[in-house]
Amino acid sequence: MQSESFRLAVVIGSVREGRFGPTVANWFIGQVRRRDDVILDVIDLAETPLPPRGQARPVVTGEYDSPEVRAFAARIGAADAFVIITPEYNHGYPGPLKIAIDSLNPEWHAKPVAFVSYGGISGGLRSVEQLRAVFAELHAITIRETVSFSMAHSRFDATGRPLQPEKVNAAAKLLLDQLAWWARHIRAAKSLLPYGS
Repeated sequence: MQSESFRLAVVIGSVREGRFGPTVANWFIGQVRRRDDVILDVIDLAETPLPPRGQARPVVTGEYDSPEVRAFAARIGAADAFVIITPEYNHGYPGPLKIAIDSLNPEWHAKPVAFVSYGGISGGLRSVEQLRAVFAELHAITIRETVSFSMAHSRFDATGRPLQPEKVNAAAKLLLDQLAWWARHIRAAKSLLPYGS
């Protein structure tokens, strides 16, 4: 029996030239596409125009003064859940990811967020811990399961495949199973009583 579908937005958080994010993202998106319960939207911030920080502000809750932010808000608002794919830069996450997150507000509310991180020895987990605090302020729910790649460049072969697929594929499945549970249950709860009412 097919499970009830949920809408998942995968956000690729790095925009740097020569970034490793697409390698990690392509692997993860492949794992998502194995499932029959996900309606997928991939949001690559390198291809998502957003105004510079401070140049777009909410006019009123849920309305924005920039067409770029309105388009981004529509995609985030339509999602039931999110996976943020982030590197760790200087013990933190990328500035453009912060701008994207801060460009919106109610679109994040009462939705689960999971993380796939990569970096040096910490595997990007320091950036994830900071993002958990940011999303808590936005009334989002971050799930426990995380997939991280320490020394990420050495974890994939030249074709972009993980060198230990059985381990990371199992971790991705666990993350997606947990995310699916939260997405379905929160959506059902909101249909009975809207969040914040």
